[in-house]
Amino acid sequence: MSATADHAEERTNPAARLGFQPEQVVQEIGYDDDVDQELRESIEELIGNELVDEDYDDVADAVVLWFREDDGDLTDALVDASQLVDDGAPVWLMTPKTGRDGYVEPSDINEASQTAGLSQTKSINAGKDWTGSRLVTPKGAKSKR
Repeated sequence: MSATADHAEERTNPAARLGFQPEQVVQEIGYDDDVDQELRESIEELIGNELVDEDYDDVADAVVLWFREDDGDLTDALVDASQLVDDGAPVWLMTPKTGRDGYVEPSDINEASQTAGLSQTKSINAGKDWTGSRLVTPKGAKSKR
C-alpha cells in the first residue's frame, strides 16, 4: 500500500487514526449503551478480532477505556487499565465531548493521568460524542504484574 493510501485510510478509518494494527488484542473497559459503535466496529475490523472484555486475563496490546464523569475515580480506572498492557502500550481514554452527559474536564484527565503514572501523547476526535486521549506508561516505569 502506498503512503498516500495509508494516510487516506487514517482519515477515513477511526481505528487507523488511533494507531491500532491487525492481530492486536484490544481490551475494552466501561462499555455501555452510549459508546460509539462505529468506532468499536472499525477497531474490530482493523484488528481482525472482537474487542476483549474486562474479564480478559492476559496482557492486551491496547486498552479502550470508556469513562464518564459519574463512573467513579478516574485515577483508579487509569491505574487499573495501565496494569492490563505492557509498558509503552496505549490506554485510549474515551470521554464524552464538551456539553455531553458525563463530560470530564481536561484538567481532571491531566491530573488523573499524571497521578496514575501515564503520559498523554495526543487527543483526537473519536466520534460524534467522544474524545479520545492516548495515554502511555513510560517504558520501564512499572513492574510487570
